[in-house]
Amino acid sequence: MEFTVAITGASGSIYAQRTLVHMAASGVVERINLIMSEAAQTVARVELGTDLRGADSGRINEWLGLKSESKLVHLHRLDNMAAKPSSGSHPQQGMVIVPCSMGTLGAIASGAGTNLIHRAADVSLKEGRRLVLVPRETPLNAIHLENLLRLARAGAHIIPASPGFYHRPQTIEALVDHMVFRILDHLGVPHSESTRWKGLQEQSNELAGVGEDQLS
Repeated sequence: MEFTVAITGASGSIYAQRTLVHMAASGVVERINLIMSEAAQTVARVELGTDLRGADSGRINEWLGLKSESKLVHLHRLDNMAAKPSSGSHPQQGMVIVPCSMGTLGAIASGAGTNLIHRAADVSLKEGRRLVLVPRETPLNAIHLENLLRLARAGAHIIPASPGFYHRPQTIEALVDHMVFRILDHLGVPHSESTRWKGLQEQSNELAGVGEDQLS
């Protein structure tokens, strides 16, 4: 399986990092085309303390905990409009923009893209492939909402970065992973089911440390 992952300058760099980590660990993803905006690199430095400016494949692998020689992630420049994700003739399963800024969302919704992220998203829509957008903004104004609706009608999967709490997360990572697993669901990528809703009784028993064998 091959996917494109784009990271923009919205807050939420950790969502991007954990999405990439879990995709790498899935065992089914063979190639990830990674595109980062300049703003995304700035946000990652502020939020995660990670300097991705001028990053090469080796630094990206280090960021994701992969072996330095890993060929899983292929980094593309934002201005490289000749990269593989820009062409509909290059087969891949889909694309996710995580997090997705309102500026990027607006550019895709208007069809007037000016960089590789915009173009790759447009290609995903026109080819009928999965396009997952993970906006992280609040509050939303009328323009944001109209752009979200327009993209949803065009076939995009809109997954706001609003994780659930029913699995009682004890760490930020556990909270983020709940959101990441929902993203992977929409991409068709297998993952841990540790945060999946199992029904009220089973969920309550599991969280209370009571197994079915103890109830019988």
